[in-house]
Amino acid sequence: MGEKEKKNRVEQESAEMGKQLETMNVKIKEINENPEKKIPPVIGYFPSGFDPLKNSEESNSKSGVSSVKVYRNAKRNPKNPRLEVVVGVGGSAVNFVGTSYSGEARTPQLCNYALGVLDKETGVLKMVPIAANKIFRLEPKVPGMEQPENESQDAEKEADTYEERSEKFMNATRMYSTKKNIRRDEKRVTLRRTEDVGVQEGMEQKLEGIKVNMEALVEAVPSTANARNIPPHNIDANEVEMAYPLDKIILKGEWDYLQDIFDKLHGGSELAQDVYPCFVLNRVHSLQKIKNESSRRRMAGILSYITHLIRFKDRHSMDGVSSAKFHKLPSILSQKFSTMFASTTDKRLPQDKQDLLISYVLVLSLFADDFRSDPSDIARDLRMNPVTLRTHYESLGCKFVRENMSLVATLPVPLTFQTIKIKRKRQK
Repeated sequence: MGEKEKKNRVEQESAEMGKQLETMNVKIKEINENPEKKIPPVIGYFPSGFDPLKNSEESNSKSGVSSVKVYRNAKRNPKNPRLEVVVGVGGSAVNFVGTSYSGEARTPQLCNYALGVLDKETGVLKMVPIAANKIFRLEPKVPGMEQPENESQDAEKEADTYEERSEKFMNATRMYSTKKNIRRDEKRVTLRRTEDVGVQEGMEQKLEGIKVNMEALVEAVPSTANARNIPPHNIDANEVEMAYPLDKIILKGEWDYLQDIFDKLHGGSELAQDVYPCFVLNRVHSLQKIKNESSRRRMAGILSYITHLIRFKDRHSMDGVSSAKFHKLPSILSQKFSTMFASTTDKRLPQDKQDLLISYVLVLSLFADDFRSDPSDIARDLRMNPVTLRTHYESLGCKFVRENMSLVATLPVPLTFQTIKIKRKRQK
């Protein structure tokens, strides 16, 4: 009998609880935050267990009523404020203080908070964002016992310095990043490294004993405007293909992303004229004549690389942006080209970087034409005058020969670069 009574009792309690639950269809109305006109609701909690409402009810005098004050830094952005909430206990020297920028508020936050108010009569649930998107931890503090300077000193100790953050980032790069990024960071550290004063003094003493041949500097000054803007080269190479090593221009891991032309021609498709440059379209016939598949795949990769370079140049120019609007540039090449040619402050390419890009295109065009290249179609793709483009060929060490009533660029080896000779004034 005892078990049946207990079971009946449980069923009665669950039935009464079901009657108390009420189902409502409500509309949710979101109220946007406008801190300039009105401060949003402030939510906090007392980890010590203090109850401000109970304290106010127990105290009959006005001095026992708790007061709430909210301080906001007026110099900060209203969308990212620094708030401080102070709950004063009437008749006591203890205040409960919580901030949005120190203590528990400094921990990472992975969610957003909002306060909901339900109006049963209208059936509307109003959602309001809370102040600073933080739940304030109100801890007891006695005025005069703790100085604000101590808090700022603790915050400075917790915050990492720029050098510490840089060192942590470099350690993470060495452990998880690519070799390219590791070499980049090592070069950056080397450039920023400062030598000891004693080492610098010793270096200055060594430099004082060196004699400088001023006549050699005056008579032959290299044309640095173009000499610095050429691809990796070997000035002592006796073979024309080794003058500008192809593996230094197209890296080993990039060939897998240059198979679009080979795949289309191998599948019997034609290259779209609005997608590929004139230079590439004019070399399709000679590409199909190559019988060796590896050589044909290599040549198709070179033509694909030329296409990406030209479209990257068009993307950063006023007159060619339309032709590169729908061009798909592989991410590995996009990152490489942005590092080598693009500017961080301007969308257009700097002149020296543009000259470097043109040099890369011309060198690869020489590979595609077996180092006897007619510059007419590549000049059209680069949107340049053939006469102006001739100076870029000459800066690469090329010579022009006449062939079938047209000038053809060739590449003699070993490489010889132009120099600017400055005439010395006669001494009176």
